[in-house]
Amino acid sequence: MKQHAFTYDDIQLVPAFSKVISRKNISLFTKVSKNYFLCTPFVASCMDTVCENKMAIKMAEAGGVGCIHRFLSIENQCNEVAMVVDHIQQKELQKKWLTLSNDWKENHVIPVMAAVGVNGDFAERAIALVNAGANIILIDVAHGHHELVKKAIKKLKSILPKHVDIIAGNIASAQAAKDLEAWGADGLRVGVGGGSLCTTRLKTGFGVPNVTCLEEINAVTTLPVMADGGIRTSGDIAKALALGSQTVMLGSLIAGTKESPGQIIEKNNGLFKRYRGAASLETKTVHGQEQRNVEGESTVIPFKGGVKFVLQGLQDGVRSALSYGGANNLKEFKPDYLIVTNAGLTEATPHLL
Repeated sequence: MKQHAFTYDDIQLVPAFSKVISRKNISLFTKVSKNYFLCTPFVASCMDTVCENKMAIKMAEAGGVGCIHRFLSIENQCNEVAMVVDHIQQKELQKKWLTLSNDWKENHVIPVMAAVGVNGDFAERAIALVNAGANIILIDVAHGHHELVKKAIKKLKSILPKHVDIIAGNIASAQAAKDLEAWGADGLRVGVGGGSLCTTRLKTGFGVPNVTCLEEINAVTTLPVMADGGIRTSGDIAKALALGSQTVMLGSLIAGTKESPGQIIEKNNGLFKRYRGAASLETKTVHGQEQRNVEGESTVIPFKGGVKFVLQGLQDGVRSALSYGGANNLKEFKPDYLIVTNAGLTEATPHLL
């Protein structure tokens, strides 16, 4: 039994000697799964108020990927995927990815990701999504270290073409990582209970603070790790990457943008959009699910405008982080870190305001 576990606010990265001349030259090229790469380590969360085709297209234009959520009919989810594929197949975008990173090669394939569950029509859904153009299927469940996930991976591996990768999660232990890798997963989605609207840790008592969780999992797996939950700033993204994660899943940071699903709401002389957890009562109600086992909240958040500018700010922050760590790319980014006190956390924020 461990006495202490740490999350992003508990640590600060230690600056290292750097030869980085310009942040613009820093590469954010990375793996999102065993066989697919990104030019920026950002994945739009498969939440119904975060990612449909408009968000996924903008993520692709930035060098990342959006995961089309599963709270749609099979036909509608496939239509969302098809619109993303149509955009990605444009020669202009293919050429753009060659300019986003020197590591991106002409024989690389831009990923298209969509989510499925583990019950009901998940296998039929996955086949349809692949036929629509998806090449990464994300098994989207709250507790990924589960017999149903094991069976789902086995089933999908047996029915889908070899070029399709399977990312599975969510998990929060080293043993879970070992097991999912043994079951045939091509990538891991890591983090339980740390999301901005997630109440799992309060409702159940289960969850592992993200720094400890990521460190332990990255120490035992060869698969690309996607850090999910608890990420509020580009500094948190940098910490997740420094701990060995290849990508981060973004929810609240890109919710409330023009490209996120949902209407703009006028309220109290301001503009807002809805944002809700995947296990919230509102999500379950809207999609006709049983209104039990609620482990999330819903809210409205200020409208942020175009996601392009949000992503640019996050990329700038991550590139700055790599320059402080003396790294020209994510493979070189392995800074030391220190555990800080609450006073250290206060010092790290604008404390004059």
